Amino acid sequence: MVPDSSVFDYFEILEMPELKGVIWLQTVTDALHSKRGWRYYNKLRSLLKDPSHECVLFANEYHVSCYHAREKQTLKKDWEKRIIYAAALWYYKHCGEKIPIIIVADEDSTKRYKVKSKGVYVMTFKEYLNKFYSDLEAAHNSCDFIDEALYEEKLESLEASGINYNKYLPPDILEAGLKSGRYVEGILYVNKHTKMEAFVRVQDTDQSEEDYEILIDGINPRNRALHGDRVAVKMFPESLWKRRMGADHEGYSEYVPTGHVVGITQKHKRDYIVTFPSKEDILYYSRKTKKYLAVPWDYRIPRIRISRKQAEKYQFCRAIIHIDSWDTDSRYPDGHVVGTLGTGGDLEGEMKSLLMEHDISERPFSEAQMGELPVNTAEKPWSVDHEEQDRKDLRKTHLVFTIDPKGCEDVDDALSVRTLSSGNLELGVHIADVTYFVKPKSHLDKEARARATTYYLPDRRYDMLPSVLSSNLCSLLRGVDRYAMSVIWELDMTTYEIKKVWYGRSIIHSTYQLSYEAAQELLDGNLSITGNIEEFQDMEEKEKEDRLQELTWAIEKLADIASHFRAQRGLDGALDLDGIEISVLLDEEKNILDLVPRQQRRIHRMVAECMILANHWVARKIYESFPRQALLRRHPPPRQNLFSELKQSAKAGGFHIDTSSNRALALSLDNAYDVSDPMVNKLLRNMATLAMSNALYFSTGSCREREFHHYGLGLDKYTHFTSPIRRYADIIVHRLLMAAIAEDKTKTELNLLSDRCLEELCDHINERHRAAKLCQRQATELFQCHFFRDKDADRDERCVADGIIYAFRDTAVQLYIPRYGIKGTANLKTKDGCVLHFGANGEKIGWVPGALWRSHKQADCVTSSGQGVTFRIFEHVTVKISVQAQQYHPNSLRLEILSKKPYLDPEARHTPKSSPSPTRELVEENSKENIPEEYRQFQQTKGESLYTLLEEMKNLAIQDISNNL
Repeated sequence: MVPDSSVFDYFEILEMPELKGVIWLQTVTDALHSKRGWRYYNKLRSLLKDPSHECVLFANEYHVSCYHAREKQTLKKDWEKRIIYAAALWYYKHCGEKIPIIIVADEDSTKRYKVKSKGVYVMTFKEYLNKFYSDLEAAHNSCDFIDEALYEEKLESLEASGINYNKYLPPDILEAGLKSGRYVEGILYVNKHTKMEAFVRVQDTDQSEEDYEILIDGINPRNRALHGDRVAVKMFPESLWKRRMGADHEGYSEYVPTGHVVGITQKHKRDYIVTFPSKEDILYYSRKTKKYLAVPWDYRIPRIRISRKQAEKYQFCRAIIHIDSWDTDSRYPDGHVVGTLGTGGDLEGEMKSLLMEHDISERPFSEAQMGELPVNTAEKPWSVDHEEQDRKDLRKTHLVFTIDPKGCEDVDDALSVRTLSSGNLELGVHIADVTYFVKPKSHLDKEARARATTYYLPDRRYDMLPSVLSSNLCSLLRGVDRYAMSVIWELDMTTYEIKKVWYGRSIIHSTYQLSYEAAQELLDGNLSITGNIEEFQDMEEKEKEDRLQELTWAIEKLADIASHFRAQRGLDGALDLDGIEISVLLDEEKNILDLVPRQQRRIHRMVAECMILANHWVARKIYESFPRQALLRRHPPPRQNLFSELKQSAKAGGFHIDTSSNRALALSLDNAYDVSDPMVNKLLRNMATLAMSNALYFSTGSCREREFHHYGLGLDKYTHFTSPIRRYADIIVHRLLMAAIAEDKTKTELNLLSDRCLEELCDHINERHRAAKLCQRQATELFQCHFFRDKDADRDERCVADGIIYAFRDTAVQLYIPRYGIKGTANLKTKDGCVLHFGANGEKIGWVPGALWRSHKQADCVTSSGQGVTFRIFEHVTVKISVQAQQYHPNSLRLEILSKKPYLDPEARHTPKSSPSPTRELVEENSKENIPEEYRQFQQTKGESLYTLLEEMKNLAIQDISNNL
């Protein structure tokens, strides 16, 4: 072991008698750096006389000076660390490459040398203990204590040592440096897993270059910039570039540019949610300034110094803090309380914290905004203007209907299909004409732009537009006339080839407002569902029969057309991904009744495909008319290293995932299908979804055309046109489409945005959509915790469910619980070295001392007595769910494996039925249960399908070979 001077503090732990057989390699030069070094140097010398330590080696100053003299031309920077590494490498080779050498070093040295040479391993002290002495509880406790003490000592010394951060450069110098290219500009993002690492995403203005990231490694180079700030960065020379942690958890990625912040060009203006500690908690008290350190809800934000008076007043409250300043000689920013949100743990208080954290507006619409709405009262109801020009009237010629979730109020889209006199088909997608009510630069338009989207949370929603529009005048409700923007295609009756397309404003009358469940029943041929469809109530039997036949024909025809276009996109590499979404069922008083994963059915895919078709053709039209002013949506290809866990899990399950292109990924995901457990394919698709990069809105004038491509959908051009009630981007696209089809373009083009303005708008909309998505996910997690919070995890059967292992960690497994749609981690080994122990019946007995061995395929828990249990990838286990309470951050769920056996829900009513991929439907149609009784005597296998027959043949072949050996 070669410790450098940064790990002297931990040497007293290494003197524990349990640590035997360690090879020590210590440079005297480092040992003499401090008084502490002298003390430990003398202790190390005494270890030579201790027979319990097999071998203690020293590389003295003679070794160092000789090596340095030989390599002085190449070792110019960080020479001490390089010499230590070189000495270790020399000893490894000197010992015939049979004795591995471990270097305990700081994090920077670990990153730089971890995977440099075989046989010499570099790790932090924490990693060393975890890997080799995970069962020594006393050593771990001592290490934690020393870590905290050193951290506090460092903070105190930093605050007492004067200026620690560089002053920001003056604005004129920053501007000149950015123009000359000496500095680069981008948004700072802090790694949510480790606060020490951040990066700046730079959007290169040179059309020949790709966007790139600059690593900001450490607190000091970040220079007081916060997550979300737009900063100016000076890049370090290439010799100082570093590696950042890769996604595969097995090493480090390639070297990336590094730099330090020299100025903030635009502050991310926002307040922060914090929690105050108790007066006794010295870890959150600054001795120098006599101020308390409030802990932000967001892990990426540093603690904020607050006056003692305010801190004592708001103890244990969720408070809103505004950051006032951050001096160059201060470790933390200073702030003050501007409001409170209640105590931590209260559902309503936590929801308010979420809204505040993501800057979601709860304010009502102003009088000026509401004054722009049309009059709509019981005495004077609003109605369409039948004489309005340039609108195609579809009310008497088209059967128009909507398909949405139950209780949906903001109905954006409607569908129609009919047979033309020529024999061809006509497919129509009709979208609410929001732009008729929301005029450019109006008060309503400015508010919708600021909100950018409607925020959907489990128990509430915050509309982008007033409910008068979103739930009434714009909503395509049943039985009323509405304005719409329509895209209508003429299709060949057999091949569904598109003959021509029409775009324009229309007037529609929706005849049916169907739920997804009712539409799916009709698609499946279950006509008895009409009793639950309001439109068929009180209808004569003959009329009901005729109308039902007309509606079912339309739904079936739409499903066929959608399948055709989905298959076409599949040839271009479209992915059939699967996210995990949860529906929170509430009673009238908003108590949580249950958590139910949403099921993806064929009717969902049908509606989605029609919307994708409309978005694609509108994108083509507006780009053709405005090549530099169109708002499109692109999906960049994901980074290959993000697929590593997907590949490893699939390989462990016997599947191969090819990620060389979107088409290759789609095909391999289709083939990764286990007939006996369809949930495996669902998990693999979800892992592929998590590896994807985010889709982004962009201005066509700010991006190269080859980057327009949408990776997930397999389309060259795509936009959002179909949800203007809840997305501001769609409103802009509607205006672009109207300008593109207008006869007199001079009037409509006056309302179009310039390339620069559109680019800024896209950045704002992207940021708001990310906030909406993150807030929705965190709100769901919050409701999940509240569902289990008041339940006795040891007695309530709702806290026990079936779980599927889909990945392994160092000391844990990653689990997915289909019953509740929960993904989380369950420990296999504790910090004090105990592993899970199971009885002969597979039931958990408890935690006992032992060891854990893992690979990508399995994890083995072996007790000190030699008993073991193996967990394999995609294995089903029984899991207990409970809540882990947090003081400063939101509560989280805790998962614990109770049994090696799958848990069988007696009712089994909530476990979602995984939809097979289209390429698997043929296999399922030929399964055992679909074989007529008179033919079953001729079947070749007792299994359920052709796949089980192939498995039987493989097993027979293996058995035959074994008999011949």
